[in-house]
Amino acid sequence: MELKELRECNAERLREIEKQIRRELFDARLKNYTNQLDDTASIRLARRNLARVKTLLQQKQLTAR
Repeated sequence: MELKELRECNAERLREIEKQIRRELFDARLKNYTNQLDDTASIRLARRNLARVKTLLQQKQLTAR
């Protein structure tokens, strides 16, 4: 997802996306460990996407106060 699309999501949807990205990251790391992962850049991409979602969640929490 693009940042523009993520900003339009509510906090609950962002938490669902966070869980999904965490699962993808876990699977990618496991496949990398067992030498089944072809695209190792997917780990970096997942980490960055996770950071984006977590940042947006934090921003939404701070503006809700």
